[in-house]
Amino acid sequence: GDRMWHFAVSVFLVELYGNSLLLTAVYGLVVAGSVLLLGALIGDWVDKNSRLKVAQTSLVVQNSSVILCGVILMIIFLFKTQLLTLYHGWLLTLCYILVITIANIANLASTATAITIQRDWIVVVAGEDRSKLADMNATIRRIDQLTNILAPMAVGQIMTFGSPMIGCGFISGWNLMSMCVEYLLLWKVYQKTPTLAHKSAKVEASELKQLNVKKESDMKPAEGVQLIIEKDVAGFEPQQEKEVGCAARIAEPFITFRDGWVAYYNQPVFLAGMGLAFLYMTVLGFDCITTGYAYTQGLSGSVLSLLMGASAVTGIMGTVAFTWLRRKCGLIRTGLISGVAQFACLILCVISVFMPGSPMDLTVSPFADISARLFENEPLPTIASPESEMIFATGMPNLLNGSIAPANSDPEMSPEPVPLISVSLLFAGVIAARVGLWSFDLTVTQLLQENVIESERGIINGVQNSMNYLLDLLHFIMVILAPNPEAFGLLVLISVSFVAMGHIMYFRFAQKSLGKQLFVCHTPNPKAAPDSSPPGNTSTV
Repeated sequence: GDRMWHFAVSVFLVELYGNSLLLTAVYGLVVAGSVLLLGALIGDWVDKNSRLKVAQTSLVVQNSSVILCGVILMIIFLFKTQLLTLYHGWLLTLCYILVITIANIANLASTATAITIQRDWIVVVAGEDRSKLADMNATIRRIDQLTNILAPMAVGQIMTFGSPMIGCGFISGWNLMSMCVEYLLLWKVYQKTPTLAHKSAKVEASELKQLNVKKESDMKPAEGVQLIIEKDVAGFEPQQEKEVGCAARIAEPFITFRDGWVAYYNQPVFLAGMGLAFLYMTVLGFDCITTGYAYTQGLSGSVLSLLMGASAVTGIMGTVAFTWLRRKCGLIRTGLISGVAQFACLILCVISVFMPGSPMDLTVSPFADISARLFENEPLPTIASPESEMIFATGMPNLLNGSIAPANSDPEMSPEPVPLISVSLLFAGVIAARVGLWSFDLTVTQLLQENVIESERGIINGVQNSMNYLLDLLHFIMVILAPNPEAFGLLVLISVSFVAMGHIMYFRFAQKSLGKQLFVCHTPNPKAAPDSSPPGNTSTV
C-alpha cells in the first residue's frame, strides 16, 4: 500500500495542477523539510519507547493517513469544477494544502516504521551473525523491490484504463486491508523473538556520553546523556524535574536535536552516511519529480508503472550483487565498487540531455513557468515538438498522455510521432544505475547497523534520514525554482555532480578505514575483517 501511494501521489498532483511539476515539488519540499527537522525527534521517540508500541503506532498512523488522503483526493476529482468556483478557488487551494499535510504525516509515520523495523528489529533478530544480517537486509530490500514492481503496475493500469478517482479508491481500500495484515505479522514476529522485548539503555548511555561530550568538560555529565536516560533521571531525581519544570520541556526537543546531530557527527561511519545522503540530491530516481517529468513528456501512467517495475528488477539485481560482492571483497569494498557502477550508468543520463527529443532549451528562462503562474497568471507554455529530424520515434497513441496534445492540431491528422531517444536514454541510465545504487545503499545501511550502539540506533538513523532529506530538500527547491521541462536537463547535470561528490566522500571513508588494503579484493576472514566485529562495537568499521 505504501508503494502504491508513493507512485500514485506524484501522478495525482500533476493531474490536478495542469501537468506542472510545481505542486509535486511543493509536496516534496514539505516532506523533506519535515523529516529534516523532526528526524532526530522521531528517532529519539523510537529509542525511548518499546519496540512493539513504536511499530504498531507508526503503522496505524501511516495507513490511516493514506486512507484519508485517498478519500479527499476522490472528492477533489469528483467536484473539482465546483471547488474552483467557490470562494474564488481558495477552497480548492485549501484541499491541496490538506492533502499535502496529511500525506506528510503519513511519510513521517513511514519514517518511524522504517527506523524501528529495518534499523533495529532486524539487528536484534539477526543476533551476532553479520552474514545473516546482510542476507536479511538483502531479503527485505528484495521484498521492497517486488512491491515496487507489483504495486505501481496495479495502480498504473487502474489509472490508465479507469480514472484517477478509481485509483484513489483502490489505494484507500488496499491500505485498510494491508494495515490489519501487517499489524498481525508484527505481533507474530514480536512473540517469536523474545529479545525484542528488551532494550538496553543504561550500559550504552555511558558510551553515548563519551560520544556527545567528547570535547566538553566532564563536570556536566547530565547534559551529554539527557537524550537517552531521561526516564532514568526522572526516576532517580524527581526533584530536579520539578525544579526545571516547563522550561526543560520546551528545551528538550532542541537538546535532543543538538545531541543527536553531535552523536551522528562523531560516528566512525559519518563520511559513509554523508556519501549516501548526497545521492538524494538528484532528480534521477523514480520519485514524484522524475515521474512527473515523464508524464509531461507524454508517457502514460501505464508506461511509467512498467518502467518503475523494470527499475525494481534492477534493484533486486543490486541486492544479489551486494551479497555476492560482500562475500568476495568485504563490506567496505562492496560500497566502493557499487558507487563506480552507479556513476558509470548515470553517464547515459548526461548523454540524454543532448539527444533529439530532449526539451532542454537554454534560451528559455528556468523561472519562466513559476513567474508566469505567480505574477502574470498565464497558463503553462505548450511544449512544441522539435523541428529537427525525429529518429527512434513512435506514433503509438497509447503511449501518449492526451492531456498534452496541441489544442490547434487537426483532428483528421494522426498524432505526430514523439521522439523517444532522449527519454529512453534517460530512463535506461536511471534503471541501470539502480544496481549500483541499491548495493551501495545496503552497504551503508549495514555499516550503520554494525557500528551504532543499540541505545542510539533510533536517533542516529533518524539523523541519517534527516541528512538524506536535507539533500532531497535541495533538489526539490531546484525544481520549484525551475519547474519547466526545458530546465530539466540542467537538473540532470547537477544531479550527476552530486552523486559523484557522494561517492568521493565514501571513497575517503574507505581509504581511512582500510588504508593500503583498499584495492586488495579478497574473501574476508570472518574473524579478522574490519566489517565483522560484533554489532554495537563503535571502535571498528
